[in-house]
Amino acid sequence: MPRSKTLPAELDPSARQLVTRLRRLKEHSELTMRQLAVKTGYSAKSWERYLGGASLPPREAVEVLARITGTDPVPLLALHEIAADSRDGRRARPAAQQQDEQREREGEQPASPTSPHPGPPAVATARTPPRATGHFPHLALTAGIAALAAVALSTALLLMLRLDDEVSRAAVTASPRATVTSPPPSYTCRIARVDGRWSAGINEGRNTEIVYGATGADVAEAQCLLRRAGISPGGIDGMFGPLTLRAVKTFQDRAGLTVDGMLGPRSWKALRG
Repeated sequence: MPRSKTLPAELDPSARQLVTRLRRLKEHSELTMRQLAVKTGYSAKSWERYLGGASLPPREAVEVLARITGTDPVPLLALHEIAADSRDGRRARPAAQQQDEQREREGEQPASPTSPHPGPPAVATARTPPRATGHFPHLALTAGIAALAAVALSTALLLMLRLDDEVSRAAVTASPRATVTSPPPSYTCRIARVDGRWSAGINEGRNTEIVYGATGADVAEAQCLLRRAGISPGGIDGMFGPLTLRAVKTFQDRAGLTVDGMLGPRSWKALRG
């Protein structure tokens, strides 16, 4: 699998954490960008931007990726919300700075003279304190609000990271038990001609479209028919992995079909002969 590109250095810490989690889900699922686009409804170019840190993925994209990989979406969605809030805060900050600078310029402009003779120095000295007292409380209030927001964001991020780590440890602890109690199903090829078509007797003659990463009886049926055609898909285990993908592409090439590694209606029709 190709090595992931390095994330941008200026990426916000919460967004970096979210993208790293999404990259792990994609790598563990062994889905290509094209297959990810088919399963999620978001284009391959969009996923390249999301997983490359160029743009924050939509909430719906995060949720659907968690669903197709069998992952609890709650920690990911919470991390996404923190990253979105941080992004919105950075966008609003320049506008607030411009307003502060505008107020400073307006407060420092000299007053228009009302008489041909300048006033005594005592009057100028008396006017200086009101400008300063109207300015510094606003700056102090802005700085205080920014500090409180930063503390709240950091606290929420730490809580989410701790929750995510606890969920990960629980999943690792539960994995051995799941492996022992859920052995993989076994399939037996019973090749026969049924109504003029080849059948392996596993999926009742269905021609369901399947892609890389699929599992179940439809995959086992295709593996049996590929073996009947003289192309080895590896074991008859009902898992659409790398060996089955290579066998499907080889068959499509021999049959003069589009070599896309996906078993659709035309590929099924050619397999059943």
